[in-house]
Amino acid sequence: MNPITRLLPRVAAPWALLLLTILFTAPSLCLSQQAPPLRVAIVGLEHGHVSGFLAALPQHPDVQLVGIADADPALFAQYQKRFSLPETLIFKSEANMIERTHPQAVLVYTSIAEHRDAIEIAAQYGISVMVEKPLTISLADALAIRETARHYKIHVLVNYETTWYASNKAAYDDVEQGRLGPIRRVVVHDGHEGPKEIGVGPEFLGWLTDPAQNGAGALYDFGCYGVDLMTWLMHGETPLTVTAVVTHDKPEIYPKVDDDSTIVLTYPHAQAVIMGSWNWPFARKDMEVYGATGYAITVGPDKVRLRLQHEHEEQLTTAPPLEGPQQNSLSYLAAVLRGQLEPKGDLTALDTNVIVMQILDAARESARTGRTVKLTRIGE
Repeated sequence: MNPITRLLPRVAAPWALLLLTILFTAPSLCLSQQAPPLRVAIVGLEHGHVSGFLAALPQHPDVQLVGIADADPALFAQYQKRFSLPETLIFKSEANMIERTHPQAVLVYTSIAEHRDAIEIAAQYGISVMVEKPLTISLADALAIRETARHYKIHVLVNYETTWYASNKAAYDDVEQGRLGPIRRVVVHDGHEGPKEIGVGPEFLGWLTDPAQNGAGALYDFGCYGVDLMTWLMHGETPLTVTAVVTHDKPEIYPKVDDDSTIVLTYPHAQAVIMGSWNWPFARKDMEVYGATGYAITVGPDKVRLRLQHEHEEQLTTAPPLEGPQQNSLSYLAAVLRGQLEPKGDLTALDTNVIVMQILDAARESARTGRTVKLTRIGE
């Protein structure tokens, strides 16, 4: 006899019914409490980083791709073949896709200049947006995006690869915990051999090397990483001055845009030197944080070289893994939209990235004029 059946005669009838209800409905209750997959849609396939999203999607059963808006059927066909995408995903316009598929968030993989338009269309439907770095191509656009986000009460987030590096978080924590002392200097190196040299697709290369679509060349493409990191380390403080120098070492390949850049930021008691380049001998994304009593130098996504005052040698350490929604862009996005995380003051947040755009805009102007640009804090 079933153990539950043997138990029933000893239990008053109403309580027996309650017991059976709990035992047989508990599993379904647990399943119903699981959040449904986050519905996301893609706008644009011109940005090569979309490949990384599509490749990672199978590892995120909590995220469902419901649509792709791109007017180029040949480009969609390329991605359809590579990632076995169903024909039903494709739409020619962002608005039509949103109306038909009702996503909870839009992921933008257009040129940088098209970010503002994509955000403004999504905002009209109350849809939050995550764009690839940087936020946009100018401070004027950044302020307009901020106003749009506030008016329609949506989130606008910016995805940088280095946000999900445990090494950067470990260096940040060393600063926050006082191990390095007050920040004195930060040096950031980002870039690779060049977009053409590494073989990016023609649709990607075309707008990367057009200043009207990318904002600049390496100055924007890779300078933005270091500006974002420094703004985060400085808790959103606006630098006093911005000085930038760009060079055209490969004009035969990149005639319209810079391929190497250096940005110097000064603060009352610290400075940053940010080197974004398409001329490195190999790809790199690393940061050096020097404080009054020690330094932390990141090595790839998860290693840190650390040396503190009175130590004779540095130590190579492994950074603790990032936890929860901080592990990757999709987990972060889901946590924000579900109200589990407030995007404020971090690497992805809109408030941080408006300041990033103020700095990049000033850097472009400094490189153009050969003069240092003084900054004041922009209004909240």
